[in-house]
Amino acid sequence: MMFKQLTRLGVLAALMLSGTQAGAIQERHSFDVSVTIPVHEAYVLPSEPDWMGQDQLLAWNLVTSQLSHLRKNFDVKNLHGGVAARLGDTPYLSNNGQGRIDLQVLFNRIPLTLDATEVVNAEVARVGTRAELDISAIEPPGGYNGGEYYGTVHLVFDFLAP
Repeated sequence: MMFKQLTRLGVLAALMLSGTQAGAIQERHSFDVSVTIPVHEAYVLPSEPDWMGQDQLLAWNLVTSQLSHLRKNFDVKNLHGGVAARLGDTPYLSNNGQGRIDLQVLFNRIPLTLDATEVVNAEVARVGTRAELDISAIEPPGGYNGGEYYGTVHLVFDFLAP
């Protein structure tokens, strides 16, 4: 009789264990992985690539009534010469056509215009360097007007021949 009870308990325990495993909850995750490996001869790439393609905020300082700068770093290299930069269009922020805030864009501390300007000379570009992009607001005459402003900055880089 004792043996029958022990056998029944063993079978019951085995059924309970197998039932617990069969009803277990499973969770799975998958994600995409990518990499950009620059062409070794010449590149201008953001040092932190996750910010490109996303809205960037120029924060409003309540104390000074000024907008903050946007500063991002780029890795720059050209084995065959310097690197020039220019703006693809005039940079500004707009409030649905009712207000406008012009932007000043510096790359490697050099002001950019619609005309190409050398921003990294050949000697530095050959080794490679990290250069800062600095975008700041130019306060309009009469000061800033309240509202939501949006705009796009278009940068064009040219690899100069020696």
